[in-house]
Amino acid sequence: MSGTSVDGIDAAVVEITGHGLETTVNLIAFETFPFPPDVPQRILALCHPDTSRVDEICEMNFYIGYLFAEAVKHILQKNGIPTSDIDLIGSHGQTIHHYPRLNEPQGKIKIPSTLQIGEPAVIAHETGIPTIADFRVADMAAGGQGAPLVAYPDYLLFHDSVKTMGLLNIGGIANITVLPANGSFDSVSAADTGPGNMCIDAVVSEITDGRERYDQAGQRAAQGTPHQPLIDEWLNHPFFQLTPPKTTGREMFGHTLAMECLAACRKHSLSDNDSIATLTELTVQTIALYISQFVPEKNPIDTLYVSGGGVHNQTVMQRLNEALVGTAVEPVDNSGISADAKEAIAFAILANESLHGQAGNLPSATGASMRKILGKFVCP
Repeated sequence: MSGTSVDGIDAAVVEITGHGLETTVNLIAFETFPFPPDVPQRILALCHPDTSRVDEICEMNFYIGYLFAEAVKHILQKNGIPTSDIDLIGSHGQTIHHYPRLNEPQGKIKIPSTLQIGEPAVIAHETGIPTIADFRVADMAAGGQGAPLVAYPDYLLFHDSVKTMGLLNIGGIANITVLPANGSFDSVSAADTGPGNMCIDAVVSEITDGRERYDQAGQRAAQGTPHQPLIDEWLNHPFFQLTPPKTTGREMFGHTLAMECLAACRKHSLSDNDSIATLTELTVQTIALYISQFVPEKNPIDTLYVSGGGVHNQTVMQRLNEALVGTAVEPVDNSGISADAKEAIAFAILANESLHGQAGNLPSATGASMRKILGKFVCP
């Protein structure tokens, strides 16, 4: 899979035993493969209507499929695993546009939809391994947001009879799953909270003329001072007032918004590091805002496990610990699940559920009218 940050291909080799509540996982290998130098910009161009072209979408769908297949072959070869040992590939693909109902412009009627590229027929053919892909569309066809689909794997792996657990993934967009203590599937809630690393990365890249693509370990943000009046202004964005289920993406919190935020920072004469600190604090405060709005005070989150690229941003992690009083904020690695591999593991679980004829979405998390078996199965 490749996420909204478009920073590479995550490949995980996962041994899964059982399905449903009997699921157990063992991560055998994980690696992130960087894209060829020109690919991130080509993908990002497809994400915006002004720069996207039908011929480019068509070609990149197959090209990304070839790159995903190469990632599979490379990780197997590197770890001495025969292709014949792999029963199934689960591929999320690369999202280039996500248009849930809540993004509908006023006065303009559009059919909610989503598009992930990375042709599964190419993956299956090139690897010789059956492939399940395109997980989001079944949920959206049933009226859901198509995300966060990780809510179901989160429940299988992390539900607790005593503690209320939170699973926060800070990728390009931040999303959270909340698992009430001793709760059922129907008690699970999940949503995107807003920007994760996406706006921070865009601003860092702009400030450094592309020499740096992200704020390593949050060092720049740690040297700056957030400008709270600007954050207060940005918190008026309509997305933060919506009730879950809700999802978002680059269409709402992408490069255009990041450049608007940077322009506002410069208008207030903020230094580069102050600007980065301000965008970083926006991510933290939108996560904290979601929790204060939508997690009942009588049933607070006891432990919040963090995954995704944001877990490596020490400034984000420190500020989350300060903002979420009474909640233990920890890398999900502390649970025995790799923070970097967690999303890839989740889609391996979803593929396994589909193979067993089991639904993989949770309507309480996505807003779908019913549970659905997810993905499309492609033979080699």
